[in-house]
Amino acid sequence: MAAGENKRIWGWYWFDWASQPYHTVLLTFIYGPFFASVATAFFLSTGMGEAAADARAQTVWSMGLTITGLIIGFGGPILGALADTSGRRRPWIYVFSILYVLGAWALWYTDPDGGNMWAMLVAFGIGFIGAEFALIFVNAQLPGLVEDEAVGKTSGTGFAFGYIGGISALVIMLALFVEQSGGKTLIGLEPGLGLLDPDRFEGTRIVGPFVAVWFLVFMVPYFLWVREDHIPRRKHSLSGAMEGLGRSIRLLKDRRSLLNFLLSSMFYRDALNGLYGFGGVYATLVLDWQVTSIGIFGIISALSAALFSWLGGKVDSTLGPKPVIIGAIIALICVIVTIVFMDRDTFFGVELAEGSKLPDIVMFAAGIVIGGMGGTLQAASRSLMVRHTDPVAPTESFGLYGLSGRATAFIAPALIGLFTSLTGSARLGVSPLILLFLLGLVLLLWVRPDGEEYAKNVA
Repeated sequence: MAAGENKRIWGWYWFDWASQPYHTVLLTFIYGPFFASVATAFFLSTGMGEAAADARAQTVWSMGLTITGLIIGFGGPILGALADTSGRRRPWIYVFSILYVLGAWALWYTDPDGGNMWAMLVAFGIGFIGAEFALIFVNAQLPGLVEDEAVGKTSGTGFAFGYIGGISALVIMLALFVEQSGGKTLIGLEPGLGLLDPDRFEGTRIVGPFVAVWFLVFMVPYFLWVREDHIPRRKHSLSGAMEGLGRSIRLLKDRRSLLNFLLSSMFYRDALNGLYGFGGVYATLVLDWQVTSIGIFGIISALSAALFSWLGGKVDSTLGPKPVIIGAIIALICVIVTIVFMDRDTFFGVELAEGSKLPDIVMFAAGIVIGGMGGTLQAASRSLMVRHTDPVAPTESFGLYGLSGRATAFIAPALIGLFTSLTGSARLGVSPLILLFLLGLVLLLWVRPDGEEYAKNVA
């Protein structure tokens, strides 16, 4: 491999490193649980009981993720089609990078008393939309980045590298910024080396600007080393883009393997995003974990994700992505069943001794599986999508992939919100994720392991 090509691949990896903290640090392990605790305190101040306040906080978070998911799901394919007609992707990545940074930075202004809870939910959504839309365009570069036989390994390595970035950001936040209940960080320092007020949770709130700066710094290698693919220009207009997108959607009826893969991934990726979005919230509301405990959980989970994404990429290169996806889904179903039947006092219906650490041990073990199998599932799914991608319109193809992952992204948060409201239990509220994973698993039966030769035969 030429030095320039190797540098381009490494530049592509740096996007995962730069962007991963929005998911690892904000969504799952620090800001998401912090927002849940802020919302719970706000609802408690209105006279709600603790269980009702916990359930209401989870419902509010689910509402925000639902609306954000709808915007991402239906906007992604349209933007992808527009990018393919123009033959350029970098301008779009610039725009969505700005949204990422602005949305993340704004989280500093979160009122610990919950006074601007809704505004912060909007800010989080803006940054998350930027992260997810940018990812569509970056993913679409993979088919032209390496030879077909190296796609699985490259996808897995990219996710592994990204998770290492997420771990690094999380460790820095826990060691230097996030305050524990005693006002000190995990290693006993004053938050921000004494520059931040722990009483106003400034050590936790700084996570937004920290993630924004992290992204700005580590996107530099990507923008320096990853150049545009030579994509043929077509009629650059919204009508032309929509025409091409409509044609791609109509052709799905003749591409049964792709159609079933998109439907399958629609359900299992929705379930995975639900698990990521509510894992830390669950630990906060059900197990009464502090943000620092959730952060340690996040480090373990992200380390597992990095290791297993890399190993999964090697298995993918040998056996193909489909067996990897199936194994990951089965493991994640087992985890959800376990956490649904566990709380602070019971484990699968068995009463635990007061102060038992078993729920904490089991949850940390679950974190290893969630991180490892979640990272593996994402990497293998990206690899299988490449095998179904039309090289004439790769961004449009990955826009459809983004649509399948986000068009129903409201389902997992909405079902969690509904079940939480109906049962009054944050624990039982996550049970619908089992059904979504099962639906994805069944639809995989009709997906060809080696993808399709559509583009070569029909173009």
